Amino acid sequence: MMEDIEVPYETFEHGADMGIRGTGKDILQAFENGARAMFSIMIENFSAVNSIKKINISCGSFDIESLFTAWLNTLLAEADVNNLFLKDFKVTEIKDFVLKGSAYGEPFDPLRHKKGVEVKGATFTELKVFKKIDNEAWIAQCVVDV
Repeated sequence: MMEDIEVPYETFEHGADMGIRGTGKDILQAFENGARAMFSIMIENFSAVNSIKKINISCGSFDIESLFTAWLNTLLAEADVNNLFLKDFKVTEIKDFVLKGSAYGEPFDPLRHKKGVEVKGATFTELKVFKKIDNEAWIAQCVVDV
């Protein structure tokens, strides 16, 4: 049985870039929390973002690790196109290396939001998606280009 996870996402230093890591009871939740980690560095007051606008996300790749970077890069592109800060994420399905899900956020409001670090893209550096043996938690991580 998986132990409770106090903080389901985190960042870690990696040279001039930043590492992000999502943890979850299953791979879907690990991907969701990886997205939270990435967007949490893009806005200083991440908790102030409201989940008022939904965008649907679909992406695919050739293996589970590259699917994680595809997910993150698709989220970055959609956030940019829709001028949104994203906060909440839902992966509904991963099948044959195709992901379907959604993201929720709101437009940037300079009176309420404090911009953090600009993330240019998710990379293959330190890219790992795996299930921990000791507590059955899933981990999805990579380094993002900042």
